[in-house]
Amino acid sequence: MRYIDGPVVECDLHLTADPARVWELVTNIELPVRFSTELRRVQWLDGTRGPTLGARFEGHNQHPALGEWRTVSHIVRLDEPQVFGWVVLDPDNRFGGGPADPGHPGAAWQYRLTAEGDGCRLAHSVRIGPGRTGLSMVIDQAPENEEQIIARRLAALRDAMTATLQGIRDLAEQPR
Repeated sequence: MRYIDGPVVECDLHLTADPARVWELVTNIELPVRFSTELRRVQWLDGTRGPTLGARFEGHNQHPALGEWRTVSHIVRLDEPQVFGWVVLDPDNRFGGGPADPGHPGAAWQYRLTAEGDGCRLAHSVRIGPGRTGLSMVIDQAPENEEQIIARRLAALRDAMTATLQGIRDLAEQPR
């Protein structure tokens, strides 16, 4: 797998919870901070107070290999209560991709809910690229190892996404 191919990771699990409660949790942009080792804080931009198509939010991240950086995400898909999707941009051009362009994001993330039995199935996915990210910088340093670098990143993302899904399930299945 090469970066130019737009590598994808998708994880899912069944939740024995009201889909409306799950939707409330997945559209809370601050919630993933509780489960992430990389995402440190998130806040709405432009006076937004909740998810709307086109709304923007800022994320602050930290990784031992890359240090700290800021992202700006744009909500590009909001099909309540089934799909919540956003693209991530590098507003400070830290990774050398040029001006931030929602049509050329560093990543595209999505939650998808599907009614299922006594609850719902929650899927979480990410497509990396085509814009530059910290992963691009790592590949630049050792292009001959691109496939292994991507495989390691996809595995780390899968672990983080699984932890997030499990955290959402734990919260959604708790009595209110």
